Amino acid sequence: MTNWHGIGLAVFSLTLLPAGLALVAGRVPARLRPRLAPMRPRGSALLALYAVAPLNAIPRLTGASEAVTLACTVAGGVLAVTGCVLVGVFAQRAKAAAP
Repeated sequence: MTNWHGIGLAVFSLTLLPAGLALVAGRVPARLRPRLAPMRPRGSALLALYAVAPLNAIPRLTGASEAVTLACTVAGGVLAVTGCVLVGVFAQRAKAAAP
């Protein structure tokens, strides 16, 4: 099972992390700017979703105790819910602001 955690961490690090950092930095292609209207907030939401991967994988890969693993999993769940709520809120705001 440990191999899957490492693979998941690598995949999310190669996909979500660069996308989230690009959005936070405002480095988005001009053709995508209208679709990603509030770029920085969406980038922070994407980074919150990315943070779930290291919080779940690193304790398992290092062989941490069950209590530490459970605490990190709970923190990851809170971050996942926070990221999803932020994405929904920003999507609604962008939809309401559109003409």
